[in-house]
Amino acid sequence: MRTVLIGLAAALLASSALAAPKAAAPKVDPALHDQALETLKRSIAFKTSAGAGNTVAYAEYLKGLLVAGGYKPDEIAIEPMNGTAFMIARYPGADPAKKPIVISGHMDVVAANPADWSRDPFTPVVENGYVYGRGAEDNKFDVSVVVTTLAHLRSTGWKPGRGVILALSGDEETAMGTTAVLAQRLKDAEMVLNDDGGGGSLDPDGKPMAYGIQGAEKSYADFEIAVTDPGGHSSRPTPTNAIYRLARALDRIAAYRFPAKQNEITKGAALAEAATTPGPVGEALRRFAADPTDRAAIETLSADPNQNPMLRTTCVATMLSGGHAPNALPQRASANINCRIFPGTSSDSVRQTLVQTIADPSVTVTRQADGGLDSPASPLRPDVLAAIGKAVHARYPGLPVIPAQASGASDSMYFRALGIPSYGVSGIFQKPGESFAHGLNEKAPLATLDGDLAHWDSILRDLAK
Repeated sequence: MRTVLIGLAAALLASSALAAPKAAAPKVDPALHDQALETLKRSIAFKTSAGAGNTVAYAEYLKGLLVAGGYKPDEIAIEPMNGTAFMIARYPGADPAKKPIVISGHMDVVAANPADWSRDPFTPVVENGYVYGRGAEDNKFDVSVVVTTLAHLRSTGWKPGRGVILALSGDEETAMGTTAVLAQRLKDAEMVLNDDGGGGSLDPDGKPMAYGIQGAEKSYADFEIAVTDPGGHSSRPTPTNAIYRLARALDRIAAYRFPAKQNEITKGAALAEAATTPGPVGEALRRFAADPTDRAAIETLSADPNQNPMLRTTCVATMLSGGHAPNALPQRASANINCRIFPGTSSDSVRQTLVQTIADPSVTVTRQADGGLDSPASPLRPDVLAAIGKAVHARYPGLPVIPAQASGASDSMYFRALGIPSYGVSGIFQKPGESFAHGLNEKAPLATLDGDLAHWDSILRDLAK
């Protein structure tokens, strides 16, 4: 999931240009660069989409890299589960009384049809400064960087004060069943650093704009809206036509707008964006940060597609089904309503709001088995902000570090639901439209590889003291 990068880039491009800090070249051993790139290429070649059956083999490959760096084989566990697998690799700390840090990532990728791609999605290609292939960015780029960094740190004898645990799930893109198990197994963690969230944005010319640290994300819920009817012959229409009743229900949902809310993350993001955003939107951001009940500010921000998701829960129809024959009155009509829920809002309260909005007792609203769960925002811990700021400013002195809330869901929500602070802290910097994560011809820029290696080395040394 890379919605933080996408949303941050869109919002900043819509604002005035930031003064681009001068980049500082990261000091990375060329051999480490080559190792990380080779790991990424080999990683892409493992087809780890749902049902492919290659996740265990991929995990074994990563385990081999860590063992070669000095991990003991019994410090790394790979457990198959429901056709996929998860991996836990433990880097012991010097002080067993300190709670460990968990680095979260995922080994699976979304499906890719080779016939639709310009290149085979599971044959890595390095071309024109990019690595192409499914998972090149989401999430095998940072997984490769983190594994390379951990192996390097272990091989050089670095001893963290607190343990560092690498937790790689195998179905983040689908059911997240392995994530739920990982969260339960590691619920004594001090914090989670998620390599599948956060990151930096570049403008179209490659100049740095800002870095977003993901401290919250909307939770996910699907609801089926359904109407049933006895039906009958199409030549004898009735006033209880299921499709028409469903259409009226959908019209009411479309017209409804959830109330605006604010938390520490979105307030910080609004203040940061306001400082560089001219005109009515910038003024609205300032006013909303100061007073989240300011109606005029809310209206201005609600009209902006880049700002509206920050403000509230959103629910939208995504699938339709109805009728059983072209010459019969429909006996059933249904729609899927996908909701992205503001942190701290319960999914059950959202269901109740849909029921009240539809205002028709004959329409059922049923929560689906979507794998989502309610997840609060994480506190903006000073130690995390300081470590991320240090790593970012080593590359781009003075670059704004902005708290960010993702509109999509990641593995972090399972840890946050257990009260474990979780932060998306990827070191990738990208231009708008550069990654194509989940889409055709996914790619990742090689120019960000050394910076990402230096980024993870820095934050681990600072936070795992």
